[in-house]
Amino acid sequence: MVFPQLGAEPEKYDQLDFQHFFLQPMDSTDREANKQRTLDYVLAHPQWRISLQLHKILGVR
Repeated sequence: MVFPQLGAEPEKYDQLDFQHFFLQPMDSTDREANKQRTLDYVLAHPQWRISLQLHKILGVR
């Protein structure tokens, strides 16, 4: 799930019967702040883990 998103807060989904819960930082003009917010969130909520769009990190579009 892309994080943060208004109306799609992780708390709305954390009780679903999934084996894995992933958040990935939203790629926007606030990219660095979103990375930090995502990291802070997963550290405070261990049910969630960080997911990254590897193709963007590698520059593959």
